[in-house]
Amino acid sequence: MLGCDLEIDAYLDRLRTVLKTIDTSAVSRLGDHLYERWLDGRQVFVFGNGGSAATASHLAQDLGKTCAPQDQSECSRTRRLKIMSLTDNVGWITALANDIGYESVFSEQLMHYASPGDLVLAISGSGNSPNVLRAVEWAKSQAVMTFALTGYDGGKLMQIADDCIHVPLHDMGMVESVHLALGHWLVGDLAARVSGSGRYRSALTTNAQ
Repeated sequence: MLGCDLEIDAYLDRLRTVLKTIDTSAVSRLGDHLYERWLDGRQVFVFGNGGSAATASHLAQDLGKTCAPQDQSECSRTRRLKIMSLTDNVGWITALANDIGYESVFSEQLMHYASPGDLVLAISGSGNSPNVLRAVEWAKSQAVMTFALTGYDGGKLMQIADDCIHVPLHDMGMVESVHLALGHWLVGDLAARVSGSGRYRSALTTNAQ
């Protein structure tokens, strides 16, 4: 872990260096995919293991809440982003892990809920988590769009996903920090597009009016 070897100033310098390597066009593409699913009423599924599971929960909460109106009188007329973190249902996960195998805890949930045209957001620092890979492989076989967040060398996940945001660093903690930071930009991007008045407006916004 870089935190074991670097003082705080050096650690933050390394973080700034890594952030400059991110393909921002890939982040923008993911923003487009999220907005398109909001427009079309499609489902978004997000998942990962360990720290990436926590990131999945965080992003699902933030992205879902972004589309909820402040004015409760508008609730019934407001389009929502249908987003689900597959890491959050302990009953589902433990039953599937116990009865089928941990490699199937995400793919089996997708089999119940996902449809062609939906979006899968798969998070894996190593890019080699078997349960994440199995879910992505199943999603691709069903015409579900797959987008990965990876670190290290990207692993197999970067190779099989339809698109990817890659953090080229062999340090899990910093990779996870970058994933969450980019996720917060995506939350702001979606909020701006949904409101139709933000700095991230695109041509797609016209279609939502």
